[in-house]
Amino acid sequence: MKSEFPSATQPSLNPPSPSTDLLPPGGHSVQDTQLTRARASLRQTIARYNTYLRSARTRPAGIIQEALRQDLQRLNVTLNKLENTVVRLAVFGLVSRGKSAVLNALLGRKVLPTGPLNGVTLTPQSVFWTPEPTPGSDLPDHLQIELIDTPGLDEIDGQTRAKMAQEVARQADLILFVVSGDITRTEYTALCDLRRAQKPLLLVFNKIDLYPDQTRQEIYQNLQRLGAATRDASGLQRLLSPQEIVLVAADPAPIQVRVEEADGRVTYQWETPPIVIEPLKQKILRLLGQEGSTLLALNALFQARDAEQSLAAKVVELRSPEAETLIWKFVRYKAIAVALNPIAVLDVIGGTISDLAMIRALSELYGLPVTRHEAQQLWRTILLSSGGLLATELGSGLLLGLGKSGAAVAAGADTSLGLPAYAATASLQGAVAGFGSYSVGRAIQTYLENGCSWGPQGASRVIQDILGQLDSQTIIYRLRQELSQELGLPGV
Repeated sequence: MKSEFPSATQPSLNPPSPSTDLLPPGGHSVQDTQLTRARASLRQTIARYNTYLRSARTRPAGIIQEALRQDLQRLNVTLNKLENTVVRLAVFGLVSRGKSAVLNALLGRKVLPTGPLNGVTLTPQSVFWTPEPTPGSDLPDHLQIELIDTPGLDEIDGQTRAKMAQEVARQADLILFVVSGDITRTEYTALCDLRRAQKPLLLVFNKIDLYPDQTRQEIYQNLQRLGAATRDASGLQRLLSPQEIVLVAADPAPIQVRVEEADGRVTYQWETPPIVIEPLKQKILRLLGQEGSTLLALNALFQARDAEQSLAAKVVELRSPEAETLIWKFVRYKAIAVALNPIAVLDVIGGTISDLAMIRALSELYGLPVTRHEAQQLWRTILLSSGGLLATELGSGLLLGLGKSGAAVAAGADTSLGLPAYAATASLQGAVAGFGSYSVGRAIQTYLENGCSWGPQGASRVIQDILGQLDSQTIIYRLRQELSQELGLPGV
């Protein structure tokens, strides 16, 4: 497994080989199933990109094609991460807060550069962490942990760094934000920006060794009140609770101690206090043991959903006029065919076949082909979700068809009375059928424009299912409402 971030030059930090058996003994857990569905959804998205890029009929050119290739490359990186079950933990903070020192303390040795000068970390760097098992962590054997160190968020060239932070946060499954005292306005703003990534977040209060016990406790209480007091849309309440605030001393400063010798002489020596990192280590391992696979699956699925929507937006930009023409072509075809057919049941069946053909034609136009079975599933989904509109169209079409058949029989007996009745009924039935066909076409166009993400293996559908399975004791449970709103759902 290779990271797209520059790795520290430590051969011993290469990730371990992924387990050949990614499932624990005894069968599939809920998280195993979530990972399996996430992989299937991501592969489906990648297949759609490949199909579109290789299709001679729909192949885009120039800037759009290059943008699609970049999307595809990111998806392949995400799938590789998912296949190897690599959880990414990214650390953020301002300069001199001890971000690199925190990661070094977790690793148990100094790997990432640290120093007294600001801005020692110039670009994101990643290392793999293989922690020793701890009681109660229940960390799955197949789960790998990648630690990502980032530059200070308040360094020069702010626009570039902000873009970097956004990209790293998007790829991360868990975020650590390191402070070394009361939160400043700049830190609060950075926290709110990271919050938009909608990832679980741990607030790490580092350098506690520099504060007397009372001052340290006051700062801790201020951090707790920060999470409890912010309730607006840009606040931190759902991401920050007392359980997500951890106190550490990753690289304690040496202190001078007074030593009384046996002969009564007094000397002074410099001693380095012990590192305090175990609370953070246990918090991370417990969290990843309980919900690491779920975090990994959801992050990959949201990236897949965003990629599907990106692909669809680019395709729609190119194909929208042709799609509108195609829909009206089928509207006219269905309206005329239904109106001219004298047999009641056959015109309804023929209209349904016309709708299915339109679904497949539209999907091929957009370069996102569906099978005949998928077309039938989509048609049924639209029928059930249309609020009865299409069901009413089918029912009225059948009734009008029966009336038209009766008028045809009457026309055979009495042309002067039967033909006008037949023509009027046929025209009305054709108009109703055309309206139904246009409704189906617009619904399918909307579905394809949203990247087909609501199919059985669509990213949005799998995300919705996972959100409905969350344990109320997990950290991500508090994100559930926001993630549901991101999907456009009323709630889970």
